[in-house]
Amino acid sequence: MSQNAFTGGVDPGGLWTKNDVRILICYVLASVDAPLTEEDLCGVIQGRALANYFETADALAALSQLGHVEKGPAGYTVTATGRQVAQDLDSGLPLAVRDKALESALTLLALGRAKREHRVEVTEDGSGCRVTCHLSGGEGLELMSLTLYVPDKRQARMVKERFYQEPNLLYQRVLATLTGDDTGE
Repeated sequence: MSQNAFTGGVDPGGLWTKNDVRILICYVLASVDAPLTEEDLCGVIQGRALANYFETADALAALSQLGHVEKGPAGYTVTATGRQVAQDLDSGLPLAVRDKALESALTLLALGRAKREHRVEVTEDGSGCRVTCHLSGGEGLELMSLTLYVPDKRQARMVKERFYQEPNLLYQRVLATLTGDDTGE
């Protein structure tokens, strides 16, 4: 297949045809089975240097026009025909590309869920910032709240971002330390 996609910013092993980019979008949406915004999809694909931003945006518009994806209030979802495209043609995409895109999409969804379920408050005082991480157990139950002091906003932002990446890990480690069960299980 000849290269017909703009490949600036695409790593070796990335996608070189417009059709492959369309198939990858259908594959990602069918695999995660959750709505993703255009920004999310472009971030998933471009962030891993699998395709160029412009090609991804053009592919998404073309898929929407063809009826393979639909845009709803929460983002794009794959239609039955788009799901069929993914099922029939995804094996033509390199496995590494499929794996990277899916991993990135699932990480993005997990981060979104963590931000909906848990919260972080940053309060500045005269000499630094207090960061309070609230870990929710669902249904209004707060499992844990941890406040720490950091010297500046940059470190507060780092703590906040890291907490959202793996909020349950903080709870597991604190609980293991306080109960003396340091086996990691």
